Amino acid sequence: MLTPLIQELERLYVGAEIDILSEGGLAEEVFSTFFSVKNVYCLPKRGFKHPFAFLAMLFGIRKTQYDLIIDPCLGSGFSRAMTRYLRGRYTLGFSDDAKGSGLSHPVPTAVAGDHMAQRPINLLRWARAHYSGVVDDTSHYPSLDIRLTDDERALGRSVVNQLLHEAQQDASRPVIGIFANATGAKRYSESWWAEFITAFKEMNPQANLLELIPMHGHSMLGEAWTGYYSSDIRRMGAVMANMDLMITADCGVMHLAVASKVPTVGMFCVTDASVYAPYGMGSCPLLTHGMSAREAAVQVVRAFPTLLKEGGVSGGATASLSLNWDDVGGHPGNLGHLSLSH
Repeated sequence: MLTPLIQELERLYVGAEIDILSEGGLAEEVFSTFFSVKNVYCLPKRGFKHPFAFLAMLFGIRKTQYDLIIDPCLGSGFSRAMTRYLRGRYTLGFSDDAKGSGLSHPVPTAVAGDHMAQRPINLLRWARAHYSGVVDDTSHYPSLDIRLTDDERALGRSVVNQLLHEAQQDASRPVIGIFANATGAKRYSESWWAEFITAFKEMNPQANLLELIPMHGHSMLGEAWTGYYSSDIRRMGAVMANMDLMITADCGVMHLAVASKVPTVGMFCVTDASVYAPYGMGSCPLLTHGMSAREAAVQVVRAFPTLLKEGGVSGGATASLSLNWDDVGGHPGNLGHLSLSH
């Protein structure tokens, strides 16, 4: 979800070096191919149970004097505490308390918008316009992207070809990935998926289906279809990148699929699609509340008429900003250039 912000920073501040502070180890894998990312600091989960390692890392990070520290989170007390603790010439984040925020450049929370991946973009664009008079193009949002390399994509293609039987390796037969796991109420039952796939295959008998196996290593589709498992997110992304379409419930793998640049249908039955909807590369959300599995299959087919069989629908996510917030506590600064023009 942070990859769009990194792309925006690269576009605006060419040549800037970026450090990322994250919880857990996945960020190292996500940003391993980003040339602009110099350091990825992965704080241990439940860090206060490992106080020495936790504090030693924070003391080390604090030695760096940053030009800009961005707190992209909305309502995270820990993220704000880290922003205040680290040393930065400018600090940027969401706050409706301009004077008490502890930020040099607070931005009202109403600016954030709905989509979690687009909020940091809105934060930066509004701040540049408000504090520096630099108006950025707001018609486009960078999409999620883990920047798979050509070698990773080639290896993923090889895996997909090996998973498919020789008779299935026909370029005219679309390869459809299914990830059938999610947490709690977001998970669809095995019987729901069975009905969905039956209807889908009736409309697209030539489609090749591949199941992406969850982290626990067990098929969610009764081992009815060829499956692929990896505990490495980049390998999983490389395999999905060689599919024509991914179909998944709202979950982390949905975001990984989008970030691997494969058109993705994310199905939402309980969570707010405006916050998490897949976007870019033809991806779209499908709200299934009150919809049968067969009806959902029909909607998916209609959403991709050139790839699949029937009519067409479209989906996606947009955001817009229109605010006037003048009193920011007397910290003008020049966020448009950050004195990085040299």
